[in-house]
Amino acid sequence: MLDYAVVGSGVGGSSIAALLNANGHDVALFEKESYLGGCSSTFSHKGYSYNTGATTLAGYQDGFIVKEVFDEVGFKPDLILTDPSIVIIQNDKVTPRYSDFDKFIEILNINYPHDKNLEFWKLIYEINEAFYKENGHYYSNTNIFSKTKSLFSFIPLLMKFQKYLRIDAHTFIDDYFEGIDPEYLQFLASQVLIVAQAPLKDINFFTAAISLAYTFNTNNYAVGGLGNIFDGLTKDITKLYKNSEIKEIKKLTTHFELYTKDSVYQTKKLILNSTVYDSSKLFDDKQVKSYYKKYEKLNNHQSSFMLYLTLKTDKIFEHHYQIIKDEIFPNSLSKAVFISFSDESDNTLAPKGHYSVTVSIHTDIRYWEDKQNYKAQKKELHDILLQTVIQSLNIKIGEVVDSFSASPNTFRHYINRSQLGGNAITMKNFLPFLPSNDSPIQGLYNVGDSVYAAQGWPGVMLGVKNLQRLLNV
Repeated sequence: MLDYAVVGSGVGGSSIAALLNANGHDVALFEKESYLGGCSSTFSHKGYSYNTGATTLAGYQDGFIVKEVFDEVGFKPDLILTDPSIVIIQNDKVTPRYSDFDKFIEILNINYPHDKNLEFWKLIYEINEAFYKENGHYYSNTNIFSKTKSLFSFIPLLMKFQKYLRIDAHTFIDDYFEGIDPEYLQFLASQVLIVAQAPLKDINFFTAAISLAYTFNTNNYAVGGLGNIFDGLTKDITKLYKNSEIKEIKKLTTHFELYTKDSVYQTKKLILNSTVYDSSKLFDDKQVKSYYKKYEKLNNHQSSFMLYLTLKTDKIFEHHYQIIKDEIFPNSLSKAVFISFSDESDNTLAPKGHYSVTVSIHTDIRYWEDKQNYKAQKKELHDILLQTVIQSLNIKIGEVVDSFSASPNTFRHYINRSQLGGNAITMKNFLPFLPSNDSPIQGLYNVGDSVYAAQGWPGVMLGVKNLQRLLNV
């Protein structure tokens, strides 16, 4: 019998499995597909490779949670520093988000001049610096006593940032600038949406500040694609089962039974890297179903529409761009599209002289439920995004070797989830309302972006370390 079974090889699943394995536990990692990473994976199509969704490794630097986990596992990834972290194109304004504060402010004051810019962005920088120095807090949800005790651990953090936690980001920013220009507000909102997965009016200013500050931290490009990160992170796990979809899980008195198409596995403790909205479908047990059902209301139905391109060109591109338009794109939730290019030297992800390009935009799962209009909707958004990328980045249509797209339905087919971006921390969905990495069901745990502590590599890794603490391993 296994000590631990981890279902799903996304950021959370692969990381906790690697940590448990490195600490001498008998652990198995199960993945439905032939490649690891879920919506952060790398896949092949017609002989070319692409990052599925996520394209950046953030938080890999001394003193940050991602590097702490990788170091404990003994894994050193092959990375290229990304600076600027992103280049934002809005109308005639081009704003690189350099990690160097003064360099960024100089360009910002040209494109979005305001006498409070320096003061505002210093506040963003200081909140970010102070937050990542905080430690000692953890979150548990096994019972009311454990939850209350864990919430007390957040008191120092709450005391330090309370004035930014009590007000929504839209109101704070508008008041700070005494009426902010709509174009500048959209510039800020579009960046926040990438990280926080929610609009400014729905989140507190603290969350917005951490989101706006991510470019001041170290951001890295993964050579060969993000899939290489997962392969390296899990390389020492002997019980790594790819092409092994877990069809059913039975909760027994002392352990769990996991059923694939051909085999049955027994484990003392179970860790799910599926979303809390989808996990109940794996079980028949009423207690487990009841636990997950109460979190279904947190599902915001938000997802991504993806456009994948292979380009053959001698042009030089930065790793990431965000193009902001004045109107929301059809069949989407956003005025902004996010574009990621492979590094020109990375001939593993793309052949020499070529680029692998991943383009993403926020959408709603429910937009794609009409089977009769599905193909027409998909083609419409595909064509609009392709034209936006070509026109904004001065690419010739003849340089596009191949293009294809993926909707939330595509993600549901391949990774068993269509909601992407996880459980956004909003004004209505904050501690103590978030699901934790543990649960009231003995031996059942969760990791990933739909439980504490939310999205992105740093957020999910905070949850991984939280779970490691709760497991006492």
